[in-house]
Amino acid sequence: MIGFIIRYIIIAGVVLIIPRYLKGITVDGFTTALVVALAMGFLNSFVKPILKIISFPITFMTLGLFSLVITVAMVYIVEAYVTGFKVNGFIAPLIFSFVVGITNSFVGLFTK
Repeated sequence: MIGFIIRYIIIAGVVLIIPRYLKGITVDGFTTALVVALAMGFLNSFVKPILKIISFPITFMTLGLFSLVITVAMVYIVEAYVTGFKVNGFIAPLIFSFVVGITNSFVGLFTK
């Protein structure tokens, strides 16, 4: 349980730092960043696999590039439900989700 808390506090810190270096994303504060981290974790665990199964034919036809669209859609879904989190464009949320995913994987190596 403590590993879960540490993981999401670190990810929230990264979510709070990313808008300083990436135009097109704004986060109001640490509480918003923590809610964004939790919402991204929930969506990536439960909604994204369902969307990947549904969109398998189009993902197959585009040689996997449609999975990038699904990744960006996850960020826009979080934006729709979390106040204080704003996203513009396609590249910014794509980079944002990659950085959060890499951070999640890296932190996961140390917190099990």
